[in-house]
Amino acid sequence: MEEAKSQSLEEDFEGQATHTGPKGVINDWRKFKLESEDSDSIPPSKKEILRQMSSPQSRDDKDSKERISRKMSIQEYELIHQDKEDENCLRKYRRQCMQDMHQKLSFGPRYGFVYELESGEQFLETIEKEQKITTIVVHIYEDGIKGCDALNSSLMCLAAEYPIVKFCKIKACNTGAGDRFSSDVLPTLLIYKGGELISNFISVTDQFAEEFFAGDVESFLNEYGLLPEKEVHAPEQTNMDEEDME
Repeated sequence: MEEAKSQSLEEDFEGQATHTGPKGVINDWRKFKLESEDSDSIPPSKKEILRQMSSPQSRDDKDSKERISRKMSIQEYELIHQDKEDENCLRKYRRQCMQDMHQKLSFGPRYGFVYELESGEQFLETIEKEQKITTIVVHIYEDGIKGCDALNSSLMCLAAEYPIVKFCKIKACNTGAGDRFSSDVLPTLLIYKGGELISNFISVTDQFAEEFFAGDVESFLNEYGLLPEKEVHAPEQTNMDEEDME
C-alpha cells in the first residue's frame, strides 16, 4: 500500500516538477512556449506539435521513446526557429547601442581631414588651444617643392584613418618664419601634443623612396610611436552573416 502511495506521489511530482536534464529543459521550454503564445494565433497543427513535444512521458512508454528519439520535423524546426529574425534584429540594435556609446565615451574631438592653416597666428592658436590629449601633425610645405604634394596626399589618407589626430598643413611663407623653412628643409613635419613639440622631421621625404604612399608615411610615424591605435570597424553585413551562421 505504501509502495503504491509512494509511486502515486512520485508520479504527481514528476508531472509538476521542473526538469533538470537537457531534454527536460527543452521540454519545459516547449511547454512554456505553448502556454505563453496566444492560442488564437497558433495554427492547430503547430499547437498539437508543441503539445506533443512538451507532454511528460512514462519511461516505459515505447511510443514516447520513439517520439523523443525521432528526428525533428520541418514544422518543429520552423516553429522553434521562427523568432530567429527577431533575434537578429535585437543583436543589431544592441550593436548600434554599443557603437553609439563608444562614440559618446571617446575622448577628445574627431577631425578626419587635413586643415589648411593660413597664418602664423592660426598656427600658434592651433598648437596652444587644442586639447592636451590631441596629437597634432603639421606639414610645412611650399608649392613646387619635390615631395610636398605627395606628402599632402598621404596625410589626407591618414587623416581619414586616424580621426582623433589633427593633421594640418601650412605654407612656409605663411608661418612668419619663412627664413627658417627654406626649400632645403622642406617638406617638414612637426608633431605637437599638449602644446609641446615632441618630434620634428626636416626633409622628411628623404626617409622614403622617390615614389611613396600613405602606408609609407604611416609606418614611419609608427616607428616613433606618434600615431594611436587605428580604429577598425568590421562591415555591418559581415557581422550579420557571421551571426546567421551560428
